[in-house]
Amino acid sequence: MFLLSFLTVLYGVLCFFIVIAVLYQRGKGNMGLGNAGGGNQALFGSSGGQNIFQKVTWVFCFILLSGSLALSLITAKNSSVNFRSHAPQQSFPSEDVPFADDNF
Repeated sequence: MFLLSFLTVLYGVLCFFIVIAVLYQRGKGNMGLGNAGGGNQALFGSSGGQNIFQKVTWVFCFILLSGSLALSLITAKNSSVNFRSHAPQQSFPSEDVPFADDNF
């Protein structure tokens, strides 16, 4: 139980760092409709290589997705709810009950 609480807190801290990393990145400039002239290559990706903040953001997002999967698996394993025990039991008719087709 301690591990689940620790990972949940670590997950929240990671979310905070992703927000900071995204907000700290430099914008690509004028990306509105005013950029419809000859400089639209920057809008579609010829902005050069990734700087360190973009790489850190990618790493944080990968860790976030992996952590989300790990937390869901740990929570499912520790869960006491068994869905099969809550499923309705099917009752089949006994052999003594006559069917409607027996009269024909």
